[in-house]
This record gives sequence, C-alpha cells and structure tokens, in this order.
Amino acid sequence: MAIFLRSLRRSSPSAAVRQLLRRPYTGEEVTQAREFTTCEGSRPSLIHKRSLDILHDPWFNKGTAFSMTERDRLDLRGLLPPNVVSSQQQIDRFMVDLKRFEVNARDGMSDTIALAKWRVLNRLHDRNEVMYYKILINNIEEYAPIVYTPTVGLVCQKYSGLYRRPRGMYFSAADRGEMMSMVYNWPADQVDMIVVTDGSRILGLGDLGVQGIGIAIGKLDLYVSAAGINPQRVLPVMIDVGTNNDNLLKDPLYLGLEQHRLEGEEYLSVIDEFMEAVFTRWPNVIVQFEDFQTKWAFPLLQRYRNTYRMFNDDVQGTAGVAIAGLLGAVRAQGRPMLDFPKQKIVVAGAGSAGIGVVDAASKTMARMLGNTESAFQSARSQFWIVDASGLITENRANIDPAVVPFSRKQKDVGHLGLSEGSSLVEVVKKVKPDVLLGLSAVGGLFSKEVLEALRDSTTCSRPAIFAMSNPTKNAECTPEEAFSIVGENVIFASGSPFHDVNLGDGKIGHSNQGNNMYLFPGIGLGTLLSGARVISDGMLQAAAECLAAYMKDEEVHEGVIYPPISRIRDITKEVAAAVVREAVKEDLAEGYRDMDPRELERLNEEEIIEYVQNNMWSPEYPTLVYKQD
Repeated sequence: MAIFLRSLRRSSPSAAVRQLLRRPYTGEEVTQAREFTTCEGSRPSLIHKRSLDILHDPWFNKGTAFSMTERDRLDLRGLLPPNVVSSQQQIDRFMVDLKRFEVNARDGMSDTIALAKWRVLNRLHDRNEVMYYKILINNIEEYAPIVYTPTVGLVCQKYSGLYRRPRGMYFSAADRGEMMSMVYNWPADQVDMIVVTDGSRILGLGDLGVQGIGIAIGKLDLYVSAAGINPQRVLPVMIDVGTNNDNLLKDPLYLGLEQHRLEGEEYLSVIDEFMEAVFTRWPNVIVQFEDFQTKWAFPLLQRYRNTYRMFNDDVQGTAGVAIAGLLGAVRAQGRPMLDFPKQKIVVAGAGSAGIGVVDAASKTMARMLGNTESAFQSARSQFWIVDASGLITENRANIDPAVVPFSRKQKDVGHLGLSEGSSLVEVVKKVKPDVLLGLSAVGGLFSKEVLEALRDSTTCSRPAIFAMSNPTKNAECTPEEAFSIVGENVIFASGSPFHDVNLGDGKIGHSNQGNNMYLFPGIGLGTLLSGARVISDGMLQAAAECLAAYMKDEEVHEGVIYPPISRIRDITKEVAAAVVREAVKEDLAEGYRDMDPRELERLNEEEIIEYVQNNMWSPEYPTLVYKQD
C-alpha cells in the first residue's frame, strides 16, 4: 500500500490523496483509486524544457512522433527528420532491429563487422563525446574507415533503421518560410563548421534522400579528430527536398519527405533560404557542400562561393587530393613537379568529382605554364574524358556546360582513329596515357582489357592508376589487379582503403589512399583561423601543393605518394598553415578572435604553424568543480 500511495501522490492532486487517506482501507478503494490515477495520468503535462533538452529526456521524448504543432511550440523544428511517424511505426522500426538479434543468434551475423563497430562507436558518441573523440584520434587509422568511407556508405543506406538519437538539423521543402526562425532551435550560439548534403548522390550509391545525413555526421567527425574543430561548434545538416528513390518512397520506415525531388527554381529557393538563415545567425560559419548530384554541384558552387565562406568537397576537395597525387606520381617518375603539364591523362567519369578534378588540374598546369590563354589551351589538351557513352567530343549532344571546355575537337581525335563515343579501351590504346584516372563510381571499370591496354601502350616508366571512386565496391580496380597486370612499377592510388600488395622477393606494391580527409579538414581549419571571407582557388591550390610536398623523396620513389592516415593531425596542421599563408598573401584574411590580420601578416612560417597548433581542440575532460585550498 505504501508503494501505491507514493505513485498516487506523484500523479494526483493533494486533495484527492488526503481524501483517500481519511477513508478506511478496503480492497474496493484500491480499484477505485487506480481508475482515478489512470484518469489523472492523461492530464496535460507541464514541461519547462525546450529543444534538445526534451529530445534527451527519456520521460518526454517522442522522437519522430512529435507532431508539427509540438515541434513548432517546443523549438524542435529542424532537430528531427521531417517525416512525422506514429508510435506504431516507431515500434515497427524497433522490432525490426530487435528481430535482427534473433536472426543473428540463429543464422549468424547479418551486419558486417564494420557496421557492428559503427553501432558501438555511435552509442559511445551519444554517451561521452570526449572519450569518443579521444579513441578516434588515438586509433584514427583503424576507425576512420568506420566513421567515414567506406562504412558510412552502408550506414547511410540503412540509416532509417539505424536512427536512434537525433544529431544535426534537418531543413526540408516543408519548412519554406520557416528556416530563419528554425536555426535558433539549435542551442549553440557559435558554429564554426557546417557540412550539408541534400542526399542526392551519396558516395557512389545514388539518391539516399534524408538518410544522407550520415555522410555529414561522418565528415564532421573527421573535422574534429583531424583538424581539432571543437565538437560543440559543428553542425551536420540535411536538406530534404524529397527523393527520386522509389524504394525509399515505398519504405514505411523511411524518415524523409515522401515526395519526389524539387527541381529548378523551387529547389534553388530552398537552398537559398537555408544559406541566408545559417549565415544570418552564424556570420562566420564555414559551409561544406557534400554529395550533391552533378547537375547542382557546380551551379551551387558558382552561386555562393563569392558571397559566403563555402566550398564543395566533391568538386574542390577531391580535385585537390587528386592533384597532390598526380604531382606525387610525377615525382615518383624521377621528374620535377614542373613537368606535370606534360602528363597525358585519361579520365573515366564526367560527374562533379571527375570534372572538378580535371578543371583544377588543368588550372595547375596552366599556372606552371604562365597562366596565359595558350597555357590554358595546352593544359586542357592533356585530358581525355570518357563517360558511360564513351569519349566526349565536341559532337556530343546535350553536353554538360562544365564539360564543354574539355571536350575533344574532332580534328584532335580523328588522326588517332578515335571518334565521339570511342570506348575506354580504344582511348587508352591510342592516347598512350601516363595516368589513368577513375572517378566513375563504376566498380571494376578498369577491366583486364583496359589495364592490358595501358601496359602495352604507355611510354611512361611508371604509369599511374587512380581508382578514386567510393565506397570500396565502386573502385575501378583493385591494387592486386593493377600490379599483377600492369607491372610492379605502377603507381596505385584509390579513394577507399586497400591493403598493400606483396609482390614477392621482399617487394611491396604500395596501395595509396587518396582520401579527401587529407585536405578538407585543413581547408576548413585554415579558413577559420585566417578569417578569410571566401575560399579562393589560390587557397585550395596551396592546400594541394602542401600535401604533394609533404612526402619525402625516398618515400615517393618507393611509390608512396600519400602519407599514412595515422599522421592526419600533423598533415592537417601543415595544410591549414598553408591555407592561412595564402589567405594573407591574397589579402583575404580578416583574423580570428584576438589575432587580427595585421598580426597574421607579421607571423613567419613557424609561427603560423604554432598558431594553428594552439587552436586545435584536443579531447580532454574539463574540470567542472574546483577544490578550494
């Protein structure tokens, strides 16, 4: 009876409790009282919490079941995926996950080991951020592939089923006209770094809709662990404009808007409103665009890059890492980097990443040749681009505007026996390239026939193969295929991690990972610490050249053109310092905190590196209570 009364006092008005206590006890009263408390339990709850405090309170949290009225009144709009689901749908999602354990117990694990590790790390991330990042930093080589590519691709594919605790913000087509107020639902008064995606082209996996939020979360984990950006000042963002993935639209567990993607001006109006909102609240924030489909990646970059502090990692980050690798390949051939404009490069893939690399690499070549009009023409002539329809020439119908400068003239291809639509094998045989660069997202594209064509045609002593597509299954070839078919002298790099290849007789075929994480953390950190209002081509070029020069000559001659991931914080520090120096040189720097631009100008190279080091966050527990002496 005493336990029952405590429960009654907690949920009932004191007058009702006193009335019950005055009456003699019989079994009947207990039944009546229980009915009374059930009735009282349905009364409206009075809460004094808002925003994330509610979502982190297990008593009040409804998760994705909060109605739109509740989301607006409780400052929750944008903190949850846009689709409002019923409690039964939530139970269904939970039961799917619970049933998986039954299947695992009976038939063995259905999750990959990598995904199981992600689950464990994610739970730690929810409980203890300092410990999470300390483990990630101390074991970055092992766990970067778990929180980032390739595992993050699998996470995004399964995200609606994996979703447990909200992380980041969601802006959707249904929020038009509300975004300016929504940004104030995020509790942090200062945000330094935002990674935003619309989920339209996640890695090489296509349209994953709202589930693409996983890539933004993974990228920011690397900003924290590699660049030392304070985790309290990062924000992953999903812009949900719908999805054209019919499988997701039919999935009852899907958490995003159940509609096809907005297009044209409707789409642009959503992105415009988002950009205006976040830069109004956080004027100094840096926004990285991530995994936008090709048809929007370039237009959005050109639309915003001269107004806001933003960049597109797929276009500019991938390009920078590729340029660093291409320059490293030149060094590995025993030639100076200034010979880069002489390299003949066949590129497989004409998406945002492929064209971004070609555009940036041609500008690097042109700069080495003097930045004249003839220099640009000469640079562009070194690239041969092949897509799903074959070689791209001026005769291609409906050609993407971004590709036009690199489409081959008919007179250039005719004398080689090539034409519009020539196959990759034909192009490799006739062009005799020094470099085969894959950014196609087509796994196995560099077939035995293609690799044999490279081996038999190239005149380069150390040809280079860049199989840069992510995740692992989309790599154009494996290092084993490259070394076994093309030969031991080949330079190999990929976007996702592969093991080195044992060539026998004590020789090792090095598998270089040309991962964007070598550059984007340093670009973001350098931009933040310089206070540059825009991210210029020069700053991006400085980052790429810094990475290219990071490796020692003896390492490069062994075929190692990218450093190990274990050195990522040191690499990021050097890249950030190079970005700061270039921002100062271009008179773009406006300073950061107590460091004004005039002081930045007076710092020498060592002092800039020290300045960067001192502003990198480290995961240490803060002292919360001080003991008096």
